Amino acid sequence: MKKTKPAFDENLLTPEQRKAYYTKKVAAYMGFAAKAGKLMAGTNTCIFTMAKGKALLLIVAEDLAENGKEKVLRAAEQNEVEYRVYGQAEDLGHYTGKYGAGVFCVTDQKFAEVIAKTIDNTGK
Repeated sequence: MKKTKPAFDENLLTPEQRKAYYTKKVAAYMGFAAKAGKLMAGTNTCIFTMAKGKALLLIVAEDLAENGKEKVLRAAEQNEVEYRVYGQAEDLGHYTGKYGAGVFCVTDQKFAEVIAKTIDNTGK
């Protein structure tokens, strides 16, 4: 008889384990989006992409300077782009291979949906 692995139940995780689990997923999804060319990095690049109507999700690092954060969040609201404030700039740059950036935008619908959902689950 073939042994099967028990199903993974994320409800059994402690809050710290849950956060670590979803952080790894966000890192993987952002890396996939970057490799696929569906992730833009940098404040001005993302503002320009939002203005063109191509950005579907904006991800802003928590440790970004207040002036820069206000600038991109205002642009996101003006262009009706969904956004999340998440993570540290250094970590986000490491996930994507785009070091030094604290602002990222996703231009693919599926990537935007899964990244936003995963970021939302990280805080639970």
